[in-house]
Amino acid sequence: MTMTSIIIPNYNGLHQLRACVDSIREYTASPYEIIVVDNGSEDGTTTYCRSEKITFISLPANAGFPVACNLGLQLACGDELLLLNNDVIVSRNWLTNLKRALYSAPDIGIVGPITNYASGRQQVKTYYEDIPAFHKITETSNVPDPSKWRETHRLVGMCFLFKREVLDVVGLLDERFSPGHYEDDDYCFRVRLFGYRLLIAGDALVHHEGSVSFKQVYHGGWQELVERNRKLFIEKWNTDPAAFI
Repeated sequence: MTMTSIIIPNYNGLHQLRACVDSIREYTASPYEIIVVDNGSEDGTTTYCRSEKITFISLPANAGFPVACNLGLQLACGDELLLLNNDVIVSRNWLTNLKRALYSAPDIGIVGPITNYASGRQQVKTYYEDIPAFHKITETSNVPDPSKWRETHRLVGMCFLFKREVLDVVGLLDERFSPGHYEDDDYCFRVRLFGYRLLIAGDALVHHEGSVSFKQVYHGGWQELVERNRKLFIEKWNTDPAAFI
């Protein structure tokens, strides 16, 4: 059975990180390792990781999402690599269903779940008001069902599962997009250039709070950051990423 390396960047998000890790431990049946890359947090994250025996990298300052992910990817031992936001909560069958979709064909490169909060096609209408209700819904939403898989041109990096061969062929995230936004669009574009396809696994619902760390750090400058990185993407590829949403 293959092993998945779950890489979780974190910045002063211990509360979210703890809930994320707890959900992974409760609802993940297949082999995995967790690697936390901490961006200079001052909230006790490294103490938590030590006490929970979680592998972690501790950075002296906030280097941003792409840099943190790349450091985690270089440390990872898994057959599959999963970039996961610290404000995601997973539930039953989440990784099993994602992996089933990932290995459904040799040319599938990246798979992502559906969720309550994301830009683009992965966001679905949900009808739960709290986390216990979310877990209850997954009793039916996360029943394995390949008929719910959909090919797409873009996946959001909040829960981003790909094969190690993709990393070997395509390389790491482009750090020009630091501290974050559009590095996932860029990676999807590069993966597709190498002939891989992307899938949304509609039988894997996860909960996502949404942009917690970025809004915490950048406040009013958050939209300016998004627009700056959109322009970087256009300069690099001579195309608007909105065409792939």
